[in-house]
Amino acid sequence: MGRLLGNRAIVTGAGSGIGRAVVRRYLAEGAQVIAVIRKETDRAALEAEGAHVVIGDVAHYDTAERAVGAAIATFGGLDTYVANAGLWDFHKRVEKQSPDALQHAFQEIFGVNLLGALFGARAAIAALRETHGSMIVTGSNACFRAGGGGALYTASKFALRGLVMQLAKEFAPDVRVNGVAPGATDTALSGPAALGQRDRTMNGDADRMAIMASHMPLGRVSQPDEHSALYVLLAASSESAYVTGAMMASDGGLTLSI
Repeated sequence: MGRLLGNRAIVTGAGSGIGRAVVRRYLAEGAQVIAVIRKETDRAALEAEGAHVVIGDVAHYDTAERAVGAAIATFGGLDTYVANAGLWDFHKRVEKQSPDALQHAFQEIFGVNLLGALFGARAAIAALRETHGSMIVTGSNACFRAGGGGALYTASKFALRGLVMQLAKEFAPDVRVNGVAPGATDTALSGPAALGQRDRTMNGDADRMAIMASHMPLGRVSQPDEHSALYVLLAASSESAYVTGAMMASDGGLTLSI
């Protein structure tokens, strides 16, 4: 191990799922980590594992600003910013949403999935330029194809892929910007309050998970840990120094059907 020895990282959406897996892998690889979470109840476990915690909503710029400030104050700088926090929409069809619900769900989903990454980029860019660091976002198979969620989720992930490409262009040559696009994952990803989905989780329905598995060429749903190596690769400048603007699929072959 030790591929990230000395790396100073921020990981959002670190309370569970892929974010938690990335925090654990980064710590195991020698990184120092600021874990950004939404719920106070997730703090103790992350701190016990060695992470420093910032609590906040990534849809507010203050959260990114405080996370970057914490990395600089605690570690002396920042090398990697992982914008991982996300919301799903449980395949909610547009015709099943009232105009008011659609508006508020749009604000919630895009606020976390897209604006959260954009705020992270804005807050972190100066620190990342100093270290010639890396930004990594969590995309989805929905960055490339329909059917990974409803219209709001899919639109937010297509937009996120575009954001990666544009930021990679704007931040070059000093900072690399890339993404990891997981497929069906056994994770507690939740939805927007506007659609009554805040307390629902992706892996909370065994039948849904079985349906997801049936669509995967590899025949199963992934575990969060199975994606974490790509986040290490993209953070390790010695291993991915010439990679920027990429959205790396980690989706069990699902995008083969495009």
